[in-house]
Amino acid sequence: MLELIGDSAPVFIAVVFALTMIIGSFLNVVIHRLPIMMEREWRQQADELANTPADEALPEGRFDLILPHSRCPSCGALITAMQNIPVLSYIFLRGRCANCKASISLRYPLVELMTAALAATCAWHFGFGWEAVMAIVLTMALVTIAMIDADTQLIPDSIVLPLMWLGLGMSLFHPVLGSSTLFISPSDAIVGAIAGYLSLWSVFWLFKLATGKDGMGYGDFKLLAALGAWLGWQQLPMIIMMSAIVGAVINVALIVFKSKDRSVPIPFGPYLAAAGWITLLWGETIKNAYLDLMF
Repeated sequence: MLELIGDSAPVFIAVVFALTMIIGSFLNVVIHRLPIMMEREWRQQADELANTPADEALPEGRFDLILPHSRCPSCGALITAMQNIPVLSYIFLRGRCANCKASISLRYPLVELMTAALAATCAWHFGFGWEAVMAIVLTMALVTIAMIDADTQLIPDSIVLPLMWLGLGMSLFHPVLGSSTLFISPSDAIVGAIAGYLSLWSVFWLFKLATGKDGMGYGDFKLLAALGAWLGWQQLPMIIMMSAIVGAVINVALIVFKSKDRSVPIPFGPYLAAAGWITLLWGETIKNAYLDLMF
């Protein structure tokens, strides 16, 4: 089976697409539950310190990424395995709960399809091998981080810090697997992590000293540090530039066309994640095209 997958690029891409669509279903669970788990932990710590009741009720009993089993948010009916097949179940049920017929958000199959499409693109770009595997791991982490930050303006340490350490650890295989997009030298990875964190940290404090306000969260520093550990310090200017430009364009568009309140903060994590993923696949191509255009 491995020989068949390794010898045929279309088979490899199809297998990756199918498997990561299933994983995308689990990512929906992580995106929904992890912020709640974080808030429960924070409130528990706050209650222990202040001994005051919480303003809003949170789920009681065991609540993690495994239990309780998925249920309809409208009627509470248990979602069976057949009703939880990625994308296909949504189509078969016509986007409605099998029990109460309440509408199910289109976001769930879209996350599954997006995860599978991005992972399949990594499989196509890198081909069969460890680079594709690690690129897919990074992709799934970035999808999760981007969606959680878009929902809650939080970037969980439980995802971004292991991601950074994994990037640093991969650099140890640089002499074995050779120089490549992902398996960079330890020095490039270490400097990338340090420079990634300090670059946005510096912007944060300059903005705060000038305005007295927080311009971004500490999670953004950690995310850029993780991307620096994976891709090297050389790619950080491109990631920052792309994320800043795209963020500015979208922000202006929301203000102009959606009448968005300028005082409402905009999560920067999704733009960093998107810029990091694009740099992962086409960073060198974009940089070379830019240099050829300018010089």
